Amino acid sequence: MNDVAPESAARAGAHVFPLRVYFEDTDAGGIVYYANYLKFAERARTEMLRAAGIESGRMMAEQGIGFVVRRCVADYKKPARLDDRLDVETRVAEISGASLTLEQRVRRDGAVLVALEITLVCMDGAGRPQRMPRSVRACLTPSSSAQQQG
Repeated sequence: MNDVAPESAARAGAHVFPLRVYFEDTDAGGIVYYANYLKFAERARTEMLRAAGIESGRMMAEQGIGFVVRRCVADYKKPARLDDRLDVETRVAEISGASLTLEQRVRRDGAVLVALEITLVCMDGAGRPQRMPRSVRACLTPSSSAQQQG
């Protein structure tokens, strides 16, 4: 697996995004700084959407809409450290008219380090909620996020 440009994959109903912990990700104690898990999760969500056929930049340019985080709940269970190889698993948990709830797990060797629940809202350029287009909803069924690979 290439640490510079990791390839996402599908595993057991989840989209999986591998990454390596670099020095810049850690705090003075040598463990991953808590806010950096949110960055890891953001990268994984972006790649899950891309694997499902949704490119954020194109969606904004062509349809004038994009996803923004409305809610984030994080449960920090164990620390990750410098040079650890992590996998961020992302599953579509729920889809409604304008929102999408995802479950994300940051794992090391199968053990959950951080569990996240993220709610995204589809919004227009003026910051107003918008119903997700059918074409976008069709790409985001719970099984499609894991079946398509990036």
